[in-house]
Amino acid sequence: MNNIKCYRVALGGVVSSLCILAMFFTGIAPFLYITLPMISGALITIIVFEVNTSWAMLTYITVSLLSIFVTFDKEAALIFILFFGHYPILKLKIEKIPIIILKILIKILVFNICIVIDYQLTIYLLGISDFTDDFAAFGKYGIYILWALANLIFIMYDYALSTCVVIYLKYLKPKIYAGNKKRINNGE
Repeated sequence: MNNIKCYRVALGGVVSSLCILAMFFTGIAPFLYITLPMISGALITIIVFEVNTSWAMLTYITVSLLSIFVTFDKEAALIFILFFGHYPILKLKIEKIPIIILKILIKILVFNICIVIDYQLTIYLLGISDFTDDFAAFGKYGIYILWALANLIFIMYDYALSTCVVIYLKYLKPKIYAGNKKRINNGE
């Protein structure tokens, strides 16, 4: 029983460290301010499969709090906290819904709620008003065009996250555990 707790703590620490490292790199490579939070969220999915959902939420909360202090790009930290950190955990719960249309609608609804909150906090909390200037280039419908593009990108992200889960479960996890079985059988 003690080995299980040690395993959970160690795995949570490793995944948290990798997530914080990715979030830290948003300050070094600002052009990846959305990609690196996506990767951090995908890493949290490992905790869901290897331990459980509550442990993944604890990891998400830990990474969220630390990313506020460690990340130079506060906008990247905010998008991780508001969407990319918790969505992979929530996605696995939503995937259990048997009705496909309902599943898709819930995912899109969650995304849109999170993006609207992120947009509002970015403008009013962080004081970054460059967003509104960027929309002016598209005319009065600029925000709606960007919102539609964001939803399209979300659908691609959701598909990519599903693919990452399949790759982990079918290819990576068996190889990791096969290596551990060999070590145990060899007496290491």
